[in-house]
Amino acid sequence: MSELEKTFDILYGIYNKHRKQYPENSFDSEQLCLMWSTDNPPDVIEGTEPFNDIEEAFNIVIDDEYALELYDMTLKEASIRILEIQGMM
Repeated sequence: MSELEKTFDILYGIYNKHRKQYPENSFDSEQLCLMWSTDNPPDVIEGTEPFNDIEEAFNIVIDDEYALELYDMTLKEASIRILEIQGMM
């Protein structure tokens, strides 16, 4: 299994953990934004539980710039970006 596949699988687990908290996000589009309520999105996403879980899982720091980038990505795009942040790509 490649690093990208491993990263995707870990990220998918985090994504599902948070997405399932919001009934309005029942459709699995693999968009990271679904880890937050789409009916009542937060004003600030940096430092929220989904990103805290990602930081811990991948031993990275997600600042405001990365948070905004990742929020708008698919899981595959975000997996690649996480590997870039880690310096693995």
